[in-house]
Amino acid sequence: MTRLLRDPVACLGLLLVVFAAVVAAFAPWLAPYPDDAFDSHLLQRLQPPSAEFPFGTDYLGRDLLSRVILGTRNAIVVAVSVVLASMLIGVPMGLVAGWRDNWLSDVLMRVTDVFLAVPQLILALALGQLMAPGLTTAMVALSLTYWPFFARTVYAETRRLRGALFVDALAGLGASPARILLLHILPNAAPAIMVRATIGMGFTILTAAILGFLGVGAAPPSPDWGLAVAEARQHLPESWWFATFPGLAILLLVLGFNLLGDGLRDVADPRLRRSRK
Repeated sequence: MTRLLRDPVACLGLLLVVFAAVVAAFAPWLAPYPDDAFDSHLLQRLQPPSAEFPFGTDYLGRDLLSRVILGTRNAIVVAVSVVLASMLIGVPMGLVAGWRDNWLSDVLMRVTDVFLAVPQLILALALGQLMAPGLTTAMVALSLTYWPFFARTVYAETRRLRGALFVDALAGLGASPARILLLHILPNAAPAIMVRATIGMGFTILTAAILGFLGVGAAPPSPDWGLAVAEARQHLPESWWFATFPGLAILLLVLGFNLLGDGLRDVADPRLRRSRK
């Protein structure tokens, strides 16, 4: 943790992520107009930023600042849910496939390669079209397309660690493969999993916003950032604030997770740290 805090870029990422988490946790209390963020107020539609509406209003007269703040909670929930679900699928698969060289390992990795061969966004769009638009649809589609990244990461770490001396010693003492994998190899692979999860959250937020923009993710009147950018297209460039502030929210949160993930990678990989000296 000390090495992470010495990296100013990683600290910036951590600051952005912590700020977004606080905003998400207290969104209903931080939003200026939480009760009116879902209702139409046509008499005040498309008002520019002002003291009353710091981010302006959208095409239905709703306060953009309130909707951006409330959308932070949706973004964090989607990111955390997708990454956890992907880990539940990909981590066990990577452990099993990396432990032994047999037909099961080959089948699991070939299935993983098939999913990795198709761009995640295209696959998520295809899966999203099979279900009704909504945040749940976006989370399911993204979870079913992101797990191969965890599977590949854990597979590589398991193959690297299975030949270590401590693994041979544990096997000589009669430890079962399940015990070795869960209590010894998995903790040693945890740093790589943590880095993948952190970067994956930023990637998931961006992809979920794209799905919302394309009409496959969140549906109105959900305060979704991607959906807000999509709704603002027909009002550009006159109502520039309509797309600008939700777009900046996406940019800053994705940047925060990426910077934090890069910092965690530098801390977790001693070889990378030595190469920078």
